[in-house]
Amino acid sequence: MSLLLPVIYITFVSLGLPDSAVGAAWPTMYVELGAGVSWQGIITLIIGMGTITSSLLAVRLVERLGVFRTIIGSVALTALALVGFSTVGSFWQICLWAIPYGLGAGAIDAALNTYVSIHYAARHMSWLHCMWGVGASAGPLVMAACLARGTWHLGFLTIGIIQFVIVGLIAPSRKLWAKAAARASEGGDPLPPSSRRQLLRLPGVREVFVCFFCYCALESTCGMWAASYCTLARGISASEAAGWASLFYLGITAGRAASGFLTLRFDDKAMIRLGQALVTAGIVLVLLPVGNATLLVGLVMIGCGCAPIYPSIIHATPARFGEQNALSLTGMQMAFAYVGSVMAPIFGLVAEFVSIGLYPFYLAVLLVLMVVMAERANRVV
Repeated sequence: MSLLLPVIYITFVSLGLPDSAVGAAWPTMYVELGAGVSWQGIITLIIGMGTITSSLLAVRLVERLGVFRTIIGSVALTALALVGFSTVGSFWQICLWAIPYGLGAGAIDAALNTYVSIHYAARHMSWLHCMWGVGASAGPLVMAACLARGTWHLGFLTIGIIQFVIVGLIAPSRKLWAKAAARASEGGDPLPPSSRRQLLRLPGVREVFVCFFCYCALESTCGMWAASYCTLARGISASEAAGWASLFYLGITAGRAASGFLTLRFDDKAMIRLGQALVTAGIVLVLLPVGNATLLVGLVMIGCGCAPIYPSIIHATPARFGEQNALSLTGMQMAFAYVGSVMAPIFGLVAEFVSIGLYPFYLAVLLVLMVVMAERANRVV
């Protein structure tokens, strides 16, 4: 199975690559499209609905198509959507292309997270999500370079082409997935998974779902509105702010690389608490009115804090609730995660009609609720 790890890592780069691209380009996009600042939230909402749908269908997709066909189809679908983004001239067109992008993201997320949580140690889960951070960090940098030399259309086209290249890189791995499936079947018949109604009754499940909701709400809000906050609240230029937005994702990437080693000493619960403490420190730094250098450090620190939380929650799922329930629960967790991303568009309304200066306070409220739910879950499972 070690031969599959590079394939899985590359696939997660593709998952992260487009995630931050819209947020990085939005300060320029919304003007050209004749949209409002908050309309980015509509795009995010459409993408989120697609990912929720495909996450909940992940069990059926993997059972019918297998993991390989699920991931190759998902990456290809997101690549097509990104190329579509590069062709649009109006807001409604980008909303249409957001549909296939959303559908492509959810199933691959649930399938690969479950596979790694069952078959690999915690360090590989951290490094898997580090690869997502590599993609998410690269997205704003690619977009910033394209904004400096051309337009955001070129940025989406470039990212879409990179996605198609990744499809070509993972396509030869079909036999590896077939061998892995054959080895898994030699272990005998697994226990049947519980129904969704039964899963919701398990102690700690609902708390974990709310914790996941809050985490993803915080991460998506922080990443989506970082560039706009830097531009509109701190007076940084749009092209520079697009690069600054990548600092948050660079923090996640570096943090997850380090987390892989820390998991050798600390368990999942300790890693989650460590991440929450770092996010708290980062939000405080963003709040301090002492110059842009502190803002830079704060964004990086929030990213470092986010780093261990998501992979640790996922990795703990089989141990907490049983391997037979892992794929179903991970798909449901992904669904709650993407529902949580709706909180980012809601902040867009706050930014447009109240003040984008409330950005760090909004993050702080989500953090507090996440900590409460995580500790409640720790007491029962």
